[in-house]
Amino acid sequence: METENDLNAKILKITMTIKDKHPELSKYIEEMKVTIPDESNPEITLKNLKAYYDSLNSVLTSYLVDHPDKVSSATKA
Repeated sequence: METENDLNAKILKITMTIKDKHPELSKYIEEMKVTIPDESNPEITLKNLKAYYDSLNSVLTSYLVDHPDKVSSATKA
């Protein structure tokens, strides 16, 4: 099972990929509501982090499917 640190690292990596390589997608990051409130239950925090990462990954994947010319080994998260 992924830890909170693992998910935070994945979120940071995919966010930086989007901002650095696909800045046109940054507006989606800004529009996404962060679903990670001050939660005391670690299980809920992990679920929220996973959902947030999955949302970011979905935005990036959909974009790359629609724009195959933008795909390179450097953009894969």
